[in-house]
Amino acid sequence: MFVISQPESIRPAPAGYNPLALAPVSVSTRVLAAVAAVLFVLGGTTAAHDVPDDITLQAFLRPDAGRVSLLVRVPLAAMRDVDVPTRGAGYVDLARVDPALRHAATVWLIQNIDILEDGRSLGPGELSAVRLSLPSDRAFERLETASAQLAGPPLGARLQLLWEQGVLDARIDYPRQGPPGRLAIDADLRRLGQRVTTVLRVITADGAVRAYQWHGDAGVVELDPRWHQAALSFLRAGVGHVLSGPDHLLFLLCIAISLRRIRTLVVIVTSFTLAHACTLGVSAYGLAPSALWFPPLVETLIAVSIVWMALENIVEHAGAASADGPGTRALGRRWVVATGFGLVHGFGFSFALSERLQFAGSHLLTSLVAFNAGVEIAQLAVIVAAAAAVTVAFRRLSSPRVAAIVVSAIAAHTGWDWFLERGAVLWQFPWPAPSLPAIETTAAWLAIAVLSAAVAWGVRRLVDRRASARRLTTPRYSHQVRATETVR
Repeated sequence: MFVISQPESIRPAPAGYNPLALAPVSVSTRVLAAVAAVLFVLGGTTAAHDVPDDITLQAFLRPDAGRVSLLVRVPLAAMRDVDVPTRGAGYVDLARVDPALRHAATVWLIQNIDILEDGRSLGPGELSAVRLSLPSDRAFERLETASAQLAGPPLGARLQLLWEQGVLDARIDYPRQGPPGRLAIDADLRRLGQRVTTVLRVITADGAVRAYQWHGDAGVVELDPRWHQAALSFLRAGVGHVLSGPDHLLFLLCIAISLRRIRTLVVIVTSFTLAHACTLGVSAYGLAPSALWFPPLVETLIAVSIVWMALENIVEHAGAASADGPGTRALGRRWVVATGFGLVHGFGFSFALSERLQFAGSHLLTSLVAFNAGVEIAQLAVIVAAAAAVTVAFRRLSSPRVAAIVVSAIAAHTGWDWFLERGAVLWQFPWPAPSLPAIETTAAWLAIAVLSAAVAWGVRRLVDRRASARRLTTPRYSHQVRATETVR
């Protein structure tokens, strides 16, 4: 047995001694450590992003006497965490893949799709057929070919196919428990990919096909809504669109900065609403230009409206004697400008409305009126709240005019940035060549603009006359008139 004795020169380390803190670290060691950390982070990020970017789900829904059948096709790349039998170089073992397909359809489809009838869920669906198909297969273009595909033989066992290269076809049946009613679908399939597009075609009782398309989770989609269901849905959509649009909110703020009297605000916002309701209604019936350059043009003009309104605020407050707002002449000009830009904003609303009109069913006019009502309610609420907040804030300041100019300058700067960004997008589109239909369309829209301006002017004149008559009948004003006549 050997005993190693400790030399006398070695002493115990003092308390708090850290040899790593005292040892010098070279620059190359630090660089290597940083590179290793970056590679570790990048490697972990790559492994975590297995969710596909764009997924399109195709489906047919057919109601029958005792059941509702849903035929679905979805790429297998969206169905992860499935124990897939493989053979050879990772190819799917087609002879033993049926249990994996059923598990994927249950976890990713059945558990996330609910069919409702008259507001009541039909319960979990029953998977009656499932198969793996090639992405080049075009059976889901029609209901008949999709049904024949699911009833046909599976793919050959010798086919070499990776899991991510195939698509899953499934038929899910939902038993009906009573007399036929109005159907709705609630499909939350956002987990399938970063951006999930659902294309649903409903076969009605008379054999007609009604198509729907939405992105992400659309909530409960009424496939044949009643008029009050459509109205409520579009009323909420109108309110939500105003509250979720920063450019529209900024335009309303520019109006509220200069016009802080509730009565004047309500009248001008109503005129603005009537103007954009005109273009919104015309667009809903397919009379708006359908060229690719038109949406960027409208978005650019919306940015111009913000810059214009903000610059008007700056000019009016810079030359005004008080911070109460513009005079009568400036108020009339603001009325005309708000009406003109209302036509432009109406086209912007139509872009959002066009995606939702598919959910209106047979109640197009009702849905259009409800959407406009929702927009008007949200606009009045926003602009009254903004005017009240601006009034309270400006009263606490020593120079309200300077504050109005500063806020308007910030709004103008923001609108100018949007103008440059959207103008760059618009510049990439080729301008249309002059033609007779284009000239006729332009003339028609100019006539609509002139008509809207005339209506706004008439409403303004009527309101001014009523206001003048009301002032003449007030005791204070009548006393002032009599005193003036006495002096004369």
